[in-house]
Amino acid sequence: MRACKLRPTSRWVFPDPDPPELFPFAEDLKLPLAAARLLWRRGYRDVDAASHFLEPKIADMHDPFLLRDMGAAVDRIRRAISGGERMDIHGDYDVDGVTSTVVLLKALEMAGGTVGWHIPHRLHDGYGMQPAAVDEAASRGVKLIISVDNGIRAAAALARARELGIDVVVTDHHLPETELPPAVAIVNPNRLDCSYPNPNLCGAGVTLKLAHAVLAGLGWPEAKLYRILESFLKLVAIATVADIVPLTGENRIIVRHGLAGLSDARNPGLKALLENSGFGNRVPNATEVGFRIAPAINASGRMDSAGQAVRLFLTSDPAEADRIAKELFALNTERQAAERAIVNEILDRCLATPVVDSQRALIFWGEGWHRGVVGIVASRVMQRYHRPAIVLGVENGVAQGSGRSTDAFHLLDALESMRELFHKFGGHAHAAGLTLGEAQLDEFKLRLCDYAGSRLSAEDMMPVVQVDGVLEPSEADERLLFALEKIAPFGMHNPRPIFAFRSAGLSGPAQPWKERHLKIMARKGGRNLLLKAFGMGDQAEAINEAGIIDVTFELERDWYGGVGLLARDWRCAAVHAPSSQAQSSLIGAYTS
Repeated sequence: MRACKLRPTSRWVFPDPDPPELFPFAEDLKLPLAAARLLWRRGYRDVDAASHFLEPKIADMHDPFLLRDMGAAVDRIRRAISGGERMDIHGDYDVDGVTSTVVLLKALEMAGGTVGWHIPHRLHDGYGMQPAAVDEAASRGVKLIISVDNGIRAAAALARARELGIDVVVTDHHLPETELPPAVAIVNPNRLDCSYPNPNLCGAGVTLKLAHAVLAGLGWPEAKLYRILESFLKLVAIATVADIVPLTGENRIIVRHGLAGLSDARNPGLKALLENSGFGNRVPNATEVGFRIAPAINASGRMDSAGQAVRLFLTSDPAEADRIAKELFALNTERQAAERAIVNEILDRCLATPVVDSQRALIFWGEGWHRGVVGIVASRVMQRYHRPAIVLGVENGVAQGSGRSTDAFHLLDALESMRELFHKFGGHAHAAGLTLGEAQLDEFKLRLCDYAGSRLSAEDMMPVVQVDGVLEPSEADERLLFALEKIAPFGMHNPRPIFAFRSAGLSGPAQPWKERHLKIMARKGGRNLLLKAFGMGDQAEAINEAGIIDVTFELERDWYGGVGLLARDWRCAAVHAPSSQAQSSLIGAYTS
């Protein structure tokens, strides 16, 4: 018997057999069994909890004053407004920092404040608030600086502000150091002494809370207050998706309502961004925001100055907004070219010296690599090899870059263990930025690889796919797709569901499509199935030889509004037990 050439790219784990309670649960929610199973497996096991998840309400968002220091922050801002003091917002150059800057600027202007803003230049200034920026603010008579999406590790800049008599309110979501910087107030749900119910807010989410707290004190009717907050949710939703934070609880409310609000975008910059993204009047989903809208906003800070992205959302001129949006998409094209060049160089190195299982972390650096794209490249490398990856650009003896990590490895803890090597660093479990001398690179590589080698197993190197259910073709229909759209938006902690067909025969040869992609015509249960697979055109021969396959896939809307099947992985069909009761006995065969 000829060996099967098909090799899965992931370890499949199937769900336990359905409990008896699942069937009335599905009936009460009026959901297809596959959708009810998905909610059940994700921890929503009573009808009330599942109903709240399916229909999240803005009124269910948490009180902003539950955030530690929120009262002190609001009091200082109100004093600045009543005293006519100049305020400055210091943001960051990514989507989170840009949208945070815009939201707080609008809110403080509505409250009667005199406000300016500052975004650092990635290449000239580096990350976060710098003492030089504080000096510049002082020269303009600024008396209060409010940081958004940064500041928690800016001790030197805050010390300089204190010397100059400038108060600082820090709003951030990044992990703090042991000692907090000197500030009038530090609003950060990740403070160890903060008990806010949602520690997973992105920077714009924290900014939204501050805006809510400030505007709530103006005596507006509740309807007006919530109308303004809903308008902010559109930008905050984009930031929440782009920052890859968990899309559950309060974050789910933000993204669900914020994305829905994009159907009525009135901000000229946001409208221009959507139109130039090709959406027109169609509301993008979270995946489309992450891959088409967020990169255009990010491109401004990666390739030039993020100030241009801020100006996009501040202009009231539709013509200017369209011009800036076009510039951002042109910068994104430039960014993609720079990214491809570095990725190709890294892959060439990996071909010359293959990555082996004993390498539990990967570090690459290159002279002149564009520092604006190394974070994206690190993400690509991490996804390809499924282990932590750090990519650095070297210039004038200094290496600066970013790292990305898997769920199994806490990247910031790793950097903390060797902090003496760095000029500066910061971030969180899955992403971090760092700067160090070129002379320290070899030692850094050795120590990080040793650290990862002591904490990651060989099993951690292979991604696990949690199969959310084995379907019959008749179940993969419009009713299930509609139910999944109610469970969306999908992202961290609420991932896109993965389903499986077992023992599907081929009704025609699998064929490459547009060179790199693949179309598979299968047949099961008397139904023909068309599956598409992106970037897997080289698998056609192995699939055709297998003849009968198991396949994991996602459901999606196809271009014509119907049900599409997007293949994710496959293997030669296994021998399956005839009943669902035997399903758990197969798990070992699929995970071994």
